[in-house]
Amino acid sequence: MAGPVLANLEEACGETPGVICEWVYDKTGGNTVVATGVDWFIARPLNVIVILLVAFIATRVARGLTRRWVSRLAERSAANEGSTVFGGLGGTTSLRAATRTRTIGNVSRGLVSVFIWAVAFLLIMGTYDVSLGPLIATAGIAGVALGFGAQSMVKDFLAGFFMLIEDQFGVGDVIDVGEANGTVEGFTLRSTTIRDVNGTVWHVPNGEILRVGNKSQQWARALLDVLVAYGSDLRLAEQTIKAAADEVRDRPEWQDIILEDPEVWGVERLDPNGVALRLVIKTQPGEQWDLMRALRLNIKEALDAAGIEAPTAATSPGVRTDGAGKIVTTPPNV
Repeated sequence: MAGPVLANLEEACGETPGVICEWVYDKTGGNTVVATGVDWFIARPLNVIVILLVAFIATRVARGLTRRWVSRLAERSAANEGSTVFGGLGGTTSLRAATRTRTIGNVSRGLVSVFIWAVAFLLIMGTYDVSLGPLIATAGIAGVALGFGAQSMVKDFLAGFFMLIEDQFGVGDVIDVGEANGTVEGFTLRSTTIRDVNGTVWHVPNGEILRVGNKSQQWARALLDVLVAYGSDLRLAEQTIKAAADEVRDRPEWQDIILEDPEVWGVERLDPNGVALRLVIKTQPGEQWDLMRALRLNIKEALDAAGIEAPTAATSPGVRTDGAGKIVTTPPNV
C-alpha cells in the first residue's frame, strides 16, 4: 500500500512535497484534490512570498555590505600610493577616493541585485515544478542568438568594465568624450550619463566612447592667455599679470585650491589684434573654471591701473605673410 500512497502524495504535492501539502493530505485521509488545491493556492504562493521577502532582505543587506566594502577600498586607495582603485599601480596619492566610491558602488550594487533576483527567479520556477534544464538550454540558445543581434550592447558592457577597472572617470568628473562633454552624473556598465554646461543630459553608450578627456582627475590647470596691445611694455605686462595672480593666490578662499605658485610663461602667440601672454596655475581638480573667472577680473583691474592697453581695432597692427608663409606684423603707425 505504501507504493500507491506515495504515488498519490506525489500526484497531489509534486516530487518534493511541501510540509503544508503533506499535512493536509494526511489530515484529509489522502484527498488529492484538497491537497493539490491547498498546495497550489496556499503553500506555493506562501513559498513565493518567502522567497521574495528573503531576496528583498538579502538585496538590502548585500547593497549595504557592498557600500561599506567599496568605502573601505576607496579609503585604503586614498591612504596608500596609487591612482587606481585596486592600488599600487601609480606613484601619486589618489585624490579620487570619493569619486571611485560612488562609481564602483553604483555598479557593484547593481550587479549584486541582479544576481540575487536571478537566484530568486530560479527558486520560484522550482517551486512550481518548472524544469530548469530545458529553461537553461533555451536561455543558452536565446543568448547565442541575442549575442549576434546585440553585439553593440556586449561592446558597451566590455567598454564600461574596462573604464571602471582603469578608473578613466567617475561620477562627478568633468569629461570630454567628443560631441558630449560635461559632468558625469551616472555611470553603468552599459552607458554614461553626462550633463553639459547648458543643462542638457547626454546618455552615451560606453562602446561609442573612443577617447576620454578627464578635466578633473588628480589635478587641473587654470590657463589664461591675456591679450595686450602691440605697443605695450611686455615685461611690465608680465610683471603686472604675475602680481595680480599672486594677489588672488593669497586670498583665503583660494589657498587650499591653488596647488602651486602662478607662472607667467611669456609670449604665447602674436595675434592679429595683440600679443598673448600665457598665465598658468596648478589647481585642485574641477576648480580651475572658478579660479579663471577671479583671475580675469583681478588681471583686468591690474592692467588698467598700470596703464597697459588692451588690443582694439584702432591699435591692431597690419598682418601679412612673407614668402615663407611666416606672419609679419607692421606697427599701427606705419
